[in-house]
Amino acid sequence: MTERGDRFDHPLIERYASVEMSRLFSPRVRHTTWRDLWIALAQAEHELGFPVTPDQIAELRSKRDEFDWERVADLEKELRHDVMAHVHHYGDLCPRARPIIHLGATSCFVTDNADLIVYRNALRLVERRLVAVLRALAAFAERWRSEPCLGYTHFQVAQPVTVGKRACLWAQDFLLDLDEVRRVAGWLPFRGVKGTTGTQATFLLLAGGDHAKVDELDRRVTAALGFARSIPISGQTYTRKIDWTIHQVLSAVAQSASKFATDMRLLSHEGEVEEPSESKQIGSSAMAYKKNPMRCERVCSLARYVVEVANTSAHTAATQWLERTLDDSAIRRIALPESFLAIDGILTLVENVAKGLVVYPKVIERRLRENLPFLATEEILMAGVAAGGDRQDLHERIRVHSRAAAHAVKAEGRENPLLALVAADPAFVAIRDMLPRLLDPVRFVGRSAEQVDAFLRDDLSPRVSRAEGESLSSEIRV
Repeated sequence: MTERGDRFDHPLIERYASVEMSRLFSPRVRHTTWRDLWIALAQAEHELGFPVTPDQIAELRSKRDEFDWERVADLEKELRHDVMAHVHHYGDLCPRARPIIHLGATSCFVTDNADLIVYRNALRLVERRLVAVLRALAAFAERWRSEPCLGYTHFQVAQPVTVGKRACLWAQDFLLDLDEVRRVAGWLPFRGVKGTTGTQATFLLLAGGDHAKVDELDRRVTAALGFARSIPISGQTYTRKIDWTIHQVLSAVAQSASKFATDMRLLSHEGEVEEPSESKQIGSSAMAYKKNPMRCERVCSLARYVVEVANTSAHTAATQWLERTLDDSAIRRIALPESFLAIDGILTLVENVAKGLVVYPKVIERRLRENLPFLATEEILMAGVAAGGDRQDLHERIRVHSRAAAHAVKAEGRENPLLALVAADPAFVAIRDMLPRLLDPVRFVGRSAEQVDAFLRDDLSPRVSRAEGESLSSEIRV
């Protein structure tokens, strides 16, 4: 077997997540970010009179992107410390700067700050994915704004809505997620320059006891990495409640996606709306006729993982000891990156499905026709009363006819005969000619179309129109 065939390939990388999101959590991005932090620290220390020279900073910049990954692995095996392995490797590349790399810092200066940088960038990528999903759903909702269809409560037939109105239910959930993703990305603080247990004691020593200089060092490094503020108080790490905040918003996106995908699976069963499929796509290795909602099933599967794994951040935040403990490290390396990768795959799938939704108006019309007589009974009753009938007598007659019609549909497999039964009843002779008009589906959808228009105009459009950036890859690989 080949080398690749002998190892575990992570499905999130190989099958689901995009190149853009995978790259964000790559070793190169992570460790280049560490170097950016060391450079920013050295630059600020030089500006504030610490023992760092311009030549040393220039050397650090010149070797920023040069890595010998095998050398790093050998160093980590020897030192049993990932940060120090990279400090030594960077020092080997930058011999003049070697004495001042990581000056005054603790490991979490690079690990925690780099994580926050990556998480913020990943949230912004999720934001762009959400915008793409919302634009696709908006186009679909606008197209089908006034197409009547059965509503369902408890997955039982209920008052009709429109296909576009239902799409707005999905879009509204994703829009709330977009707001929260933007809020968290904008709120996310930097750990900053806090030292070994968060006291900044080493930096105070380097600054000759000048507290203002230490404050300025923290401010300058924070600004250099693009953050408006650093967390005011830390132990050795930033509070892990921040991870929980990030995980909550990812879980919320997963919930919205799962709701959308579950609804699509139900509608696919009813034959009303289907996800797109390829011309040669196989639904079953045995049942050749099958056309399964596999993309939406995958969304639900990945979403379940994100919702569940988010709890690890809650447990981590709850069990940190005093200034820190290392039992947060291994789970954070797995749970947070995997959640971002999974959400990226989920939203790529949702966008793909939303752009290619297949609607079957004839099936929708048939199901409406079968059920509208039952849904129209109140209108029939009111029309009969308005024409001079006795409300209680007409109510009883409709009840009896409805039971007979339900038996004909369910037990005998016949088309719904309710309208014919009512039309044949002498008690309804005064409104017999009105009955077909009373069953016009448009009479039952209320303000669905107007609600679609207002939602797209007043809520969705203003919040997605300001989104910028290049389009993201949207390939569905399996």
